[in-house]
Amino acid sequence: MRPATAGYEVEDELRAAGALRIAGVDEVGRGSWAGPVVVCAAVTDFSAPPQLPRPDGSPVRLTDSKLLTARHRMAFAEVLPGWLMSFAIGAAGPEEIDEVGLTEALRRAALRAIETLPVRPDAVILDGRHDYITESQGRSGLRGLPLMGRLPVRCQIKADQSSITVAAASVLAKVHRDRLMASLAPRHPGFGFEENAGYPSPGHQAALARFGPTRHHRLSWSYLDDLPEWRHLKKARRRPDEDQLSLC
Repeated sequence: MRPATAGYEVEDELRAAGALRIAGVDEVGRGSWAGPVVVCAAVTDFSAPPQLPRPDGSPVRLTDSKLLTARHRMAFAEVLPGWLMSFAIGAAGPEEIDEVGLTEALRRAALRAIETLPVRPDAVILDGRHDYITESQGRSGLRGLPLMGRLPVRCQIKADQSSITVAAASVLAKVHRDRLMASLAPRHPGFGFEENAGYPSPGHQAALARFGPTRHHRLSWSYLDDLPEWRHLKKARRRPDEDQLSLC
């Protein structure tokens, strides 16, 4: 069965309510043990999105990056910048995640992406049920916060499968982060960053136990509790209510 195709249904609802420029926002790297969280904000002109050809002549349509093959993600990432009105990437690295917690790091990355867009959107479609962009804004201290407080954020579960702008953001964020993590692999052989992108694969876990964390690892996360030799490197989390994955 082929993956669900994203469309403009959510965007059309927001347009009917008066939003003319809509940014789709999606993140990648939330569950990774190493590397940044990356957020992309994408804006379309509501034209038909690009498609890719299959060998049988049927089209590959834009959808959630996780439902596309790596080859199709890369191909879409090449054509999407020319089709989108604009897009921008924001990130928060492992040290920032350790300092302020994952939710605040996601908020900062999203605001950096939205603020980098050449024109401020009228509304945002955010993948998921939790509005991490405008909630508890006062902690972040970024210049756009007063404006963000008046910017409507529409949370939509599986928006990357229903909203074409979020699907585009999903692909661009994923490809950007995968390339970044692959670029770290030669400096940290054995961790498999070019394959696991910092997520806890068996090879990654084995490398952590043998070599300990790199400077790209999140040192406030609970996987360090399962590594007696490296447990002393663990940093106290500022947001202890945030669940982190362990080696179990």
